[in-house]
Amino acid sequence: MKRHFIICILAAAFALTAGAQEQAQEKKSTIEVPQWVKDIRLSGYGMMQYQAEDKDEGKHNEFNVRLMRVSLSGKISDFDWLAQVQGSSNAGPGNPTVMLVDLYAEWEKYPEFRIKAGQYKRPFTFDNPMHPITQGWYSYSMMTCYLAGMGDRTGEKASGGRDMGVQIQGDLFPNSDGRRLLHYQVGVFNGEGINQKDMDNRKDIIGGLWVMPIEGLRVGAFGWTGSRYGIGSKNRYALSAEYAKDEYNFRAEYAHSQGWGSAKPGNDTREIDPTKGTKADGWYASAIVPVVKSKLHAKARYQCYRQSKAWDTSNSLYEIGVNYFLTKDLQINAEYGRGYDRSVAATSKRGYNLFDVELDFRF
Repeated sequence: MKRHFIICILAAAFALTAGAQEQAQEKKSTIEVPQWVKDIRLSGYGMMQYQAEDKDEGKHNEFNVRLMRVSLSGKISDFDWLAQVQGSSNAGPGNPTVMLVDLYAEWEKYPEFRIKAGQYKRPFTFDNPMHPITQGWYSYSMMTCYLAGMGDRTGEKASGGRDMGVQIQGDLFPNSDGRRLLHYQVGVFNGEGINQKDMDNRKDIIGGLWVMPIEGLRVGAFGWTGSRYGIGSKNRYALSAEYAKDEYNFRAEYAHSQGWGSAKPGNDTREIDPTKGTKADGWYASAIVPVVKSKLHAKARYQCYRQSKAWDTSNSLYEIGVNYFLTKDLQINAEYGRGYDRSVAATSKRGYNLFDVELDFRF
């Protein structure tokens, strides 16, 4: 009898334990990772550079970390989001070693109407919003650097062409293949560059419109009106054309700016440089073509920037080079440039040479 009682107790304990384990297992199996967490993606890229230039003013010969960026991106419901930080060897006052460059969310439920808010690339020119590795050159064009907010002529802190604001954009008129023929975009921004509050309480308005009549081709125009703290108003426009298909890329742009240039960089500057005048313009034309598909590209570019829209202030540069792909995400870029800078003093050497080699990777 006693033995039967003990057996019953053990059987009951086993049943209770098994039931508890089964309930725990069932509860565990119902815990799911949210989809937005599953959608988070880590990515980034690095660009290591050797560059030599023999200008009398600014002569250099150096190794450099051009850029290092790490990004987190994902999707929450109908919103895409991105957060990106940058590391650079160009540390100094107003230019920290590590800083936030992008932080935005975009509502993308409808391709015809999307809303983007945060800090991101200004929607001005084709060149500016391009990924620096995809862009294919040792630097963005001088036109883009001085007139799209990378090292703007108005003196704002170097901002990689970015600003804080909100914009709407969309793609309209799909053809029979579903390819949309018209893109529009317009945004309102602080006008101060990245990580900077609005200092004059006036906003910049930037817009663009382009048509895509055939696959790979887009032709467009951009407008920009606003102001710069201590400098005054600025009004700009750009005309752009690009054909990009099957590893061929041909792109040309012209931009014009009205408004004073700054005597020195810095978001608190109020000093106008009269030698820069009230107008500036610049342009470039580039071609990148495959020599060996997915392996070797040849490239050529001509660019010019006139800091007061006059030939005696122009800086012209002719460039040739190659991009060699070790893998899809690892490449070596090399180029040679011959320039002529009329903006320097007549007593200085105006002709100069530029040589650049980069090792670029993505992950």
